[in-house]
Amino acid sequence: MTHEATRFPLEGGCDCRQIRYRMETAPLFVHCCHCRWCQRESGASFALNAMIESSRLSLLSGTPELVQTPSLSGYGQQIARCPSCRIALWSHYAGAGPLISFVRVGTLDEPDHLPPDIHIFAASKQPWLVLPPDALVVPEYYDRDQCWPAESLARREAILPQLEAYRASLKPPGG
Repeated sequence: MTHEATRFPLEGGCDCRQIRYRMETAPLFVHCCHCRWCQRESGASFALNAMIESSRLSLLSGTPELVQTPSLSGYGQQIARCPSCRIALWSHYAGAGPLISFVRVGTLDEPDHLPPDIHIFAASKQPWLVLPPDALVVPEYYDRDQCWPAESLARREAILPQLEAYRASLKPPGG
């Protein structure tokens, strides 16, 4: 699925409206993650995240608080939350750090514009949740080169040197 038909930018924010942001372009890819970590963190059956280069995510008002939380990888993640109403707006996962933002689609003013491109970690999805028969579904994670559209792969390639430098700067968990 591609999101070119959606008009960008798209704006969003927290419940109290202290934090407002804008996705300037289409996301790289939209994950619907059914892993147990996402279920716990969202308090729901899945998390719906639109991956976008942080340089394409503009902060319009307020300053989110970055909260470090544990993750299955051992490296943790930073969740950008409103310091007032505490709504989670986006995350930065260890693999890409601050270079990629995983925007919580539900915080967009018009979240219906970004349906999932893929359902990941479906092996742990809630059994009562029925996915559309034409949905791209994988039991755990996926091969980016096989699933992402060419334009998204090209955008990732453009920031690859920055991603590699960031990863090289990470210390191993417990190290």
